Amino acid sequence: MDYAIIALTVLFGAVLTFFSGFGLGTLMLPVFSLFFPLPIAVGATAIVHLSNNLFKFGMVYKHIHKTTLLSFGFPAVLASLLGAFTLKYLAELPIAGTYLIGESVIELSYLKIVIGTLMIFFSLIELVPQLIPLGSIKKNIVLGGLLSGFFGGISGHQGAFRSAFLSKADLTKEEFIATSNSIALLIDLFRLIVYYETFNFSALTYQTDLLAVGIVCAFIGTYFGKKLLNKVTMSGIQKVVAYCLLLLGVLFIVGLV
Repeated sequence: MDYAIIALTVLFGAVLTFFSGFGLGTLMLPVFSLFFPLPIAVGATAIVHLSNNLFKFGMVYKHIHKTTLLSFGFPAVLASLLGAFTLKYLAELPIAGTYLIGESVIELSYLKIVIGTLMIFFSLIELVPQLIPLGSIKKNIVLGGLLSGFFGGISGHQGAFRSAFLSKADLTKEEFIATSNSIALLIDLFRLIVYYETFNFSALTYQTDLLAVGIVCAFIGTYFGKKLLNKVTMSGIQKVVAYCLLLLGVLFIVGLV
């Protein structure tokens, strides 16, 4: 059952993220958190995310918009390092509180509250954009890189801001996908360096099979996502991801995930 949950989640997320620029890490994180402590789950998600981005890079790199990559990607990488160290700080904080559901004690952690809040925030950007008016700043590509990189470093939720800003960069669909992928790849690489130096990843050595299933299914989902590239609209897929994000954010905050 564990393998089925991982496989289906990653397959679905990989297809979604090929079009929307986000979705895979969003859906994987709560699933991996069932098997690992949350900071390690963030790292495990980053490993699968990085592997998938490497695979996707080989399929789309010819369409990278180099100017956008430099202006957005450089500040994103720097901010991702700050976000990764922020994750370390949050992980070391004590439990925020507890409550009971029947005979079960539910713990609330500051890290889950922050990540859950980020999930809700990003879902609202997509579902109700007028509540969070980004229109006046979306063309500030450097600010977009900083925001995307910082939140990517904390929890891996880099794609929503990246997609919001890059959608205003006058890129073709192919350039958008390729440039977004290359930026995500850089952020994943640098945040994983910090995670590896900061957290004890030994727990992952006992569940390498779960990681392997995640990586293989991400490749399969990305392959079929490319096949569907000209048949699916980005906006419809982004709405699906946003609703999932909203639900998962609430579950994180109340400690049920």
